[in-house]
Amino acid sequence: MNATFRQLRLFLSFTEHLSITAAAQACHVTQPTVSMQLKELAEAVGMPLYEQIGKRLYLTPAGEALARTARAMEDEWSAFEQHIDAMKGMTRGRLRVAVVSTAKYFVPRLLGAFCASHPDIDIALEVLNRDGVVARLRENRDDLYIMSMPPEDMELERHAFLSNPLEVIAPQAHPLAHGKSITLSELAQLRFILREKGSGTRLACDNHFRKLQFQPDVRLELGSNEAIKQAVAAGMGLAVVSRHALADHPSDEQLAILDVQGFPVLSNWWTLYPKGKRLSPIAAVFLEHLERNAREWQKAK
Repeated sequence: MNATFRQLRLFLSFTEHLSITAAAQACHVTQPTVSMQLKELAEAVGMPLYEQIGKRLYLTPAGEALARTARAMEDEWSAFEQHIDAMKGMTRGRLRVAVVSTAKYFVPRLLGAFCASHPDIDIALEVLNRDGVVARLRENRDDLYIMSMPPEDMELERHAFLSNPLEVIAPQAHPLAHGKSITLSELAQLRFILREKGSGTRLACDNHFRKLQFQPDVRLELGSNEAIKQAVAAGMGLAVVSRHALADHPSDEQLAILDVQGFPVLSNWWTLYPKGKRLSPIAAVFLEHLERNAREWQKAK
């Protein structure tokens, strides 16, 4: 079986977009070039790599297997290039990190110092909900993954680097805003606005309420912390969000953190990667940087 790196990279771009046009644009080549290279690659494999159903393209089982192999080969080659650069006294390359959406409130800050000290490293940051990050983790598409609720059915290397308390919030003028040791029974008649199913915050919230045998009256499910905070500030209900999603002074956002018994829910942010995965030199340096700076940042808060 003969296949070139160029063909495999075009194919990986195609798997990212499942569009020949988008793959051509991403790789700065023409559509006929992509089509021809994919056709030659399929002939080399001896099986179709994708199929069209309706107006959409889907990878075949052979295509999915090739995608996993091609990603592994690209990762190995990238690690080799980084090792050679390190031997030459240079630090450059590409770091791919996938994070859940709530992590966007602090990860850019932690990335800032790393980018400043390693200006020749390009960082590709994917921000998705938990289900999206887990999907990429299962396919081993990135160097590192950051989330608060790691999947339990995978063998993973886990590094806890930052606490992630979940708080109950209300409008600043809410009657319970200045209450002490509020019981869940006092919240039973109130409406809640929660993250969408599939998010790490929602998963942690549902698990915690289940342990406390409390069933919140859910009025809305929203896909972003910003939308939830706006809805809470407008008096539409209470919510449970990560402390990292709130301003240092929640009153600046017309919000109040309620003193509810059983809260905050204490959890951690984790950096993850599949067990047995060999980190690239850049990923290993970034992991150490992340843990060190997160500790210093948390001490300063």
